[in-house]
Amino acid sequence: MPLLVQNKRIGRLTSTTELFSKYSHLKENAKVFSSKSLVTVEPKCLLYVQQREFAATTPADHSVSVIGSGDATTCHLVVLRHTGSGATCLAHCDGSSTWTEVPLLVNAVTSLSHHAKEGRLELHLVGGFVDDAYTSHKLSLNILAAFQKQKEEIHLETCCITDMNDIVTDGIHRPVVYGIGVNIKTGEVFPASFPYRGPAEDVRSARTFTGGQMTEVYDSSKEQVRVSPCRWAPNRDIAFWLAADDDTILQYLSTSPYAEPPHFVNQIKSTIRFLLDHPNADMLFPGGQPLLFHRTEQGEWERVSLPGSFTLI
Repeated sequence: MPLLVQNKRIGRLTSTTELFSKYSHLKENAKVFSSKSLVTVEPKCLLYVQQREFAATTPADHSVSVIGSGDATTCHLVVLRHTGSGATCLAHCDGSSTWTEVPLLVNAVTSLSHHAKEGRLELHLVGGFVDDAYTSHKLSLNILAAFQKQKEEIHLETCCITDMNDIVTDGIHRPVVYGIGVNIKTGEVFPASFPYRGPAEDVRSARTFTGGQMTEVYDSSKEQVRVSPCRWAPNRDIAFWLAADDDTILQYLSTSPYAEPPHFVNQIKSTIRFLLDHPNADMLFPGGQPLLFHRTEQGEWERVSLPGSFTLI
């Protein structure tokens, strides 16, 4: 079935400008969304999603109230929600494999909504800006096209992307909104920032840095964060970047060197140090088992100890 706006099919699009010209209410809604106050989400209620990750759950979840993700420049943040079941998925997409990723997100929500007798799938897209390489623009169109190919009817509700998520400061284009949260109880989507990006932030960042593909990081049936085993090849050459200046790192390791948040370089260096300290990822996953975390009564994510295992992180 097609992607729908106000119950009408979206035809083939050649640009995001065309989209906002055809559907002016999406443009107005984007202005309203980007002008909302930024919410700082506290760790005790948060399930954080990193780049090339997605997570889905339902309002019955006792461990998570908000799913969120940040630091999106050319990346897009995708929220898909079923209004009947309340099942909600958030993904951080960077264009690495959009056509295979979108079906994963749809399946994550529909598999949690099979009992719902009514309701519909609603889509919220936030991210990108007017970057010089048109990376954001291409990703916007690919995500929209991928959702158009799904067999389910999907209703586009929020579309604060590329043109409508762009601001010029000192002659430099940047995103207005870098991060979002979604309240899984109410379905509200809002601009957000996140002081906490765990658990297992370093190993998850290392997986993406070394080419890991989109992965699900939450088991809603057990209310556990699940970091699946991953591998990377030892590479001492990356130590070069630890001595590189900030401008060099931004130019070569970012798709948007002039729009990155201030902590980008420090995060990259932290990930590289982690990879140098852990050249063999197998040691991080004893027995080839995933890293599992559950929410404590104090609201923190705590490592679940498996029989015969030991903690390295």
